[in-house]
Amino acid sequence: MTTFSKLGLAAASLLAFAAFEQGNQVNAAGGPPETLNGPFRVLAPIESGDLLLFPVVRSTGMSPGETPFITLDEGIRSGEVEVTEAGRVQGLVRPRGAAQNSYRGDQVNTLVLVNNSRSPLLLLAGEIVTGGKQDRVIAKDRIVPVGADPIDLGVFCIEHGRWTESSSTFGAAAKSSSRGFMVQPTVRERAMAQKDQQQVWDSVHGAISQMAMAAAPPATPNNGPAPSASSFGTTSYAKVMESNAVSEKVDEAAAPIMKAREQVLAQLRHEHAVGVVVAVHGEIVWADLFASPELLSRYWTKLVRSYAAESLSARTKQAAPSVADAQRFLNAPSGGTESSEGDVGVYRYRELKSGGTETFVLESLLPGTDYDVHISKMKLRSDQSGASKSHPIFSPQIYR
Repeated sequence: MTTFSKLGLAAASLLAFAAFEQGNQVNAAGGPPETLNGPFRVLAPIESGDLLLFPVVRSTGMSPGETPFITLDEGIRSGEVEVTEAGRVQGLVRPRGAAQNSYRGDQVNTLVLVNNSRSPLLLLAGEIVTGGKQDRVIAKDRIVPVGADPIDLGVFCIEHGRWTESSSTFGAAAKSSSRGFMVQPTVRERAMAQKDQQQVWDSVHGAISQMAMAAAPPATPNNGPAPSASSFGTTSYAKVMESNAVSEKVDEAAAPIMKAREQVLAQLRHEHAVGVVVAVHGEIVWADLFASPELLSRYWTKLVRSYAAESLSARTKQAAPSVADAQRFLNAPSGGTESSEGDVGVYRYRELKSGGTETFVLESLLPGTDYDVHISKMKLRSDQSGASKSHPIFSPQIYR
């Protein structure tokens, strides 16, 4: 394994990816990986402090190439995607629509989105929209087709306590693409798997407390009380992430990857990498897989900074996992309990829960795009993996 902190950044990137061939030969015990859309293979990791990213490629080398989707950040910055509180929906409704009759007043867990672009819009769970009466996080992956009426955008609040308007519409979570971020895996997990507002608030509070501790100066007798979530004077996850103290810590945690960003992305494209398996403090916690290297590169900054924020948390450090460990995580059965929802002819969103992991699959059903666009796989926390409580928000109907 190459340690970036001990080498020049450009040289470290090249050496780390030179180890790919070794990683290419590793398979998990029990045969080739069984996956939802064909076999994936894990490559040798990129190391950045307490963060390990294992690139993932398709064993077949096949991918759909350039995809037709526009991202949320791209749409908001161009003005072609608008998000607003439910009570303001009338100004967004297309002339033929009657959707304004469905939205009566602002609601914590409801925003309204309209896609005015000429491309289908891809939304990922964990993406943040800031503004309105509270900052929110998108609760699940979905696709919004071209020409669709305004949709009820399922969200969770990540700013407990504020219910006063800061703006009539919402913006991207960062002022520039180089500073983009989405919520870190622990918060994404609560929104996606637990689907509970209180648990999302609790995870945000815990994440902010951990970031306060990570950003605090070294302890001395004169420092006063230990830092806590209240140290920032805000309950907003986004505002804390944008604060100088935390942003610098996140940048520091991601520096070996982000300062060599172009070299890393170039090598990822060369290897046709479509995703990563993520380990923090030696524990494998997450995987994000996309339809193509092109989509991975467009989300790269947001994803890496979210993983880096997770690495600021205080955890018991474990021995670094191997490529085989990451492959086993990716191969872990995902066929226990399955539920599905979607939009006929547009997308299907499946949730598969088995043992201590949960997998979410967004499949595009649009013409010419019959493939899985994004797959998230998470390791459930011990207090959740054994829970028997069901969350029946999905329809058992199969959309096709």
